[in-house]
Amino acid sequence: MVTRDFLPCRIAVLTVSDTRAAEDDRSGDTLVERLTAAGHSLAARAILKDDRAAIAAQLDAWCDNAEIDVILSTGGTGLTGRDVTVEAHRDVYEKEIDAFGTVFTMISMQKIGTSAVQSRACAGVAKGTYLFALPGSPSACRDAWDGILAPQLDYRHRPCNFVEIMPRLDEHLRRK
Repeated sequence: MVTRDFLPCRIAVLTVSDTRAAEDDRSGDTLVERLTAAGHSLAARAILKDDRAAIAAQLDAWCDNAEIDVILSTGGTGLTGRDVTVEAHRDVYEKEIDAFGTVFTMISMQKIGTSAVQSRACAGVAKGTYLFALPGSPSACRDAWDGILAPQLDYRHRPCNFVEIMPRLDEHLRRK
C-alpha cells in the first residue's frame, strides 16, 4: 500500500457570539488546540457579533485570501432570533456539503440524544475554500473535529478526503 505524506491545511477560526471575548472563547480555543495538534496551521482568528452581514463579509474576505484553505466558525447555529451564522454561511457558499450536517447530527445524537435536532451545523465551498459552521459549545466543536474534520482534513485518510480534491475546488473559476 502506498502511504501519503500529511499535507497541513491553513485554517481560520471565527467565533460568532454577542458575549464572548478572546479571554473566554472556549469553543474557538478548542478548535485552535485541535487543529494545531493535528499539524495544521492557524491562518486567522476573529470574534464577531451575531450580525449576518458582518459574518458573511468576514467569510467572503477569508475566502478571497489565498493563505486560507478552510474556515471553521463556531456559534450562531441554533434556532433563536440572533442565530444567523447559517444564513451568513449560505450567503457565501457556491456549493453546500449537505451530508456534513447529517453526519454531525448522527454524532451528536450519540452524545445528547434528540437535542441534536436543535443544531443547524452546515458546510460548503466558496472560491476554493471549505467553510464549516459548528455549534458554539466546546463539546460540539470537539465532536465535529474528532468525528468529521480531523479525518476529512487529513490527506492520508482513505478512501477519500477533502484535502485531495482541494486543488480542484475552484477549477470552474479558472476555465475560460
